[in-house]
Amino acid sequence: MTAVRRQAAAKPRGGGGAAAGRSAWLAADGSKRWGEKFFLFYTPFWLTLCLGVVVPFKLYERFTELEYLVLGLVSTVPAFVIPLFLVGKADSIRSLKDRYWVKANVWIIIFSYVGNYFWTHYFFTVLGASYTFPSWRMNNVPHTTFLLTHACFLFYHMASNMTLRRLRHSTAHLPQSIRWSFEAAWVLALSYFIAYLETLAIANFPYYEFVDRDIMYKVGSLFYAIYFLVSFPMFSSWW
Repeated sequence: MTAVRRQAAAKPRGGGGAAAGRSAWLAADGSKRWGEKFFLFYTPFWLTLCLGVVVPFKLYERFTELEYLVLGLVSTVPAFVIPLFLVGKADSIRSLKDRYWVKANVWIIIFSYVGNYFWTHYFFTVLGASYTFPSWRMNNVPHTTFLLTHACFLFYHMASNMTLRRLRHSTAHLPQSIRWSFEAAWVLALSYFIAYLETLAIANFPYYEFVDRDIMYKVGSLFYAIYFLVSFPMFSSWW
């Protein structure tokens, strides 16, 4: 009996054993963990469609306004629809408004809309950027751009969440000022890397034009990164 009591006392309560064995990359909250995994696993679908099929095979040369809009919808709508039917275990006992994937989608809708509607015009006026493909537009920004930005930003913010979580776990033993310095440096580096990589990724698409492409890569990416400098820490700390 004494041995049994000792074993029971040694066993962590409240699922502590599972938490101790869980990767430092993953969220402790079940809904958030499922949502982040879903958005990451969903990313190759739209990324392959756009950069693996449409761009290299130049299917866009035959696109009209409708085809561009459909491309945006096909890339983005599943992020809202699939989780309604493929429900994670933690989400099965939560109302819809309390599920992480809902909150994440709402945040990205607002954030990407503001960025496209207002921030994009910096690239228009200062860097001479322009969209020249046929499209229905809002404030001179193609509707499909709003949609594709949503899919992109979901991926960026999931990557930010997981890497920041891992960094915080690795630096938890350090003084607060050092931890803050590491986190600030990482957010800055990740923001610029993502901004630059996105600009480079669409280089083969001829209908997003710049007056000076080299300045766009260097300076434009830096200004684009400023948007993420604010968003990544905020998004990571909420919910």
